Amino acid sequence: MEILSEEEAMNSIDDIVLRIRQGKVFIYPTDTIYGIGCNAIDGSAVARVREIKKRNESPFSVIAPSKQWIRENCIIGEEWLKKLPGSYTLILRLRNTHAVAPNVSMGSTLGVRIPDCWFSEVISKTGIPLISTSANIHGEKFMTSLENLSPDVGNKVDFVIYEGEKHGMPSKIIDLTGDSPKEIIR
Repeated sequence: MEILSEEEAMNSIDDIVLRIRQGKVFIYPTDTIYGIGCNAIDGSAVARVREIKKRNESPFSVIAPSKQWIRENCIIGEEWLKKLPGSYTLILRLRNTHAVAPNVSMGSTLGVRIPDCWFSEVISKTGIPLISTSANIHGEKFMTSLENLSPDVGNKVDFVIYEGEKHGMPSKIIDLTGDSPKEIIR
């Protein structure tokens, strides 16, 4: 497993962007915890993430490359868009069902976020959405440091971007598909 620091990732940002576009599966930092992800348009890469997490049924969220991408592909009010970047995952109706691979949303809604951290700049440079799910096997403890990364996950990813121990909790999920916003408790 290749481990890159923030500095190494930023110094090779063009290579990282290329790897993401090519469908590599990797672990990355967010403003909350570590995520495992891939190009959300590449159905084969998404299937690999599902296999690693042992999560076959439920939809995945994405990190959007920009607010404009969200406006173009989802239905959202500007008041909620102003909360991004931040530690929110917003469940939105899809305006464009082809914005992600079918095995991402598995329906007409999509969880979308833009973390408030340096890694969002990398995603922005890709111009594509990235799968955003915790770096763990479904139902197990999420990753906050290399020390608690499950070998069953770490040994199956192409690389890890690591910036040290995280002390956050997963993002707050807000469902905006109904008549009024509804927080989803995990």
